[in-house]
Amino acid sequence: MLAKCHSGAVCGVDARTVEIEVCSADGAPQFTMVGLPDQAVKEAKDRVSTAIGNSGFKKIESNITVNLAPADVRKEGPIYDLPIAVCLLAAAGKIKAPDLGDYALAGELALAGSVRRVQGILPIVLEMRRIGKKGILVPAENAAEASVVDGISVYPVRTLREAADFLAGTHVVEPVFADLKMLVAKGQEGGEDFADVKGQECAKRAIEVAVAGGHNLLMIGSPGAGKTMLARRIPSILPPLTPEEALEVTRIHSVAGKLEGGVSLVTRRPFRAPHHTVSDCGLLGGGTHPQPGEVSLAHRGVLFLDEFPEFRRNVLEVMRQPLEDGHVAISRAAAACDFPSRFMLVAAMNPCPCGYADDPTHVCRCSQRQVTAYRGKISGPLLDRIDIQLSLPPVSMRELLDAPQGEPSAVIRARVVEARQRQEVRFAGMPGVHCNADMRSRDLADFCRLDKAGQARMRGLIQELDLSARAYDRVLKVARTVADLAGSEDVRDEHVFEASRWRELDRTYWN
Repeated sequence: MLAKCHSGAVCGVDARTVEIEVCSADGAPQFTMVGLPDQAVKEAKDRVSTAIGNSGFKKIESNITVNLAPADVRKEGPIYDLPIAVCLLAAAGKIKAPDLGDYALAGELALAGSVRRVQGILPIVLEMRRIGKKGILVPAENAAEASVVDGISVYPVRTLREAADFLAGTHVVEPVFADLKMLVAKGQEGGEDFADVKGQECAKRAIEVAVAGGHNLLMIGSPGAGKTMLARRIPSILPPLTPEEALEVTRIHSVAGKLEGGVSLVTRRPFRAPHHTVSDCGLLGGGTHPQPGEVSLAHRGVLFLDEFPEFRRNVLEVMRQPLEDGHVAISRAAAACDFPSRFMLVAAMNPCPCGYADDPTHVCRCSQRQVTAYRGKISGPLLDRIDIQLSLPPVSMRELLDAPQGEPSAVIRARVVEARQRQEVRFAGMPGVHCNADMRSRDLADFCRLDKAGQARMRGLIQELDLSARAYDRVLKVARTVADLAGSEDVRDEHVFEASRWRELDRTYWN
């Protein structure tokens, strides 16, 4: 007999439909699997046979052929254990499942017959909905994650026996559902607050502008200036994720296996802070079977690189293309994948190896050659892609003791959200452009027109700082954000002046 069902193969952050065909015929007992399976899929033969026996079914003694179609798509991981086992039971006549073709299945089997969680269940559920499946059977541990997809019933199963009896109609499994909008709204609560930060008012203003426009930010200051403290509070003023963005981010984390048990949805914008020893593969993504890296795990959120010059030069340089394009294309012999990576880069560094080059209360022990070599680890093309470069002075003891409590994150966030709403209206109908940092060069003439005073200031700025064309564009984008925060439709001279202050480190630190 022949039995068929469907599952999915994850490629990048998407999934492709995989049809599982199992034929049980008379002849010498053997188990043959075809369809470009990897080693983990081939090992399903032993897991499936043992799980069937330990689930109360009689051992199947027949000539078994399993085909995973299409044959040109590589099948990876233990996700096909459950569909193969159920199809084998149906093909061998152990269960009658006339509606098997209406359902999709995914899950790893333990030898005792229990169903274990798998990675990448969310893109598979989305693909099964696309092809019109009535429902999908998933491990109970993956049920919360899978249930955020509307339009398809998600059935959590804990054992192979439970799945087989449900498809045979002798056992009831209630589908699980989730309210996507409610989950997103509920998950915005909590986090560290800018009210805890005393002093550094100029830095807070720069961070507010950076978040309001989605601009990349570099903070330079001596140890204890508050760089890390400020960076870790940036998520508290980021605009809330929309339900569509939450699903997009969750799909990446699902493929990477970063969702903890019971977590159904990433409801807050990601904040990723990899150590400076990270490899280029860990940052960008890749591997024999490509997996998303830190730049993709930070999609729609913040990638914080502390001790910026301590990262290896080749690691930093691989970020240039994702910063510009918003995605990472990875090609390997096994597969070619495309991972989204539209993130806000926040970097922090000391002004010199010892950290005290600009500190009036400490003596710098570094030679000029050491300082130049240290700062030279950050290349000009990478600096060009950082819109706001900010120098943080050390915080005095008087500020720490006497300064009033800072402005709460909720107040700052309200201004940021208002500015982002203006940008959403402005860029409506422009695919891929959601905030000022996303604007293309050809958009600047339409949305960043300067008055005569602003044009004169920009000409002087270009001559004074010797800005590249890319840096010029980024100053205009930041000025547009400053205008949005001020509620101005026009970009005026004072907006250009404030934006230009955050490019002066091009001259004082690197030129």
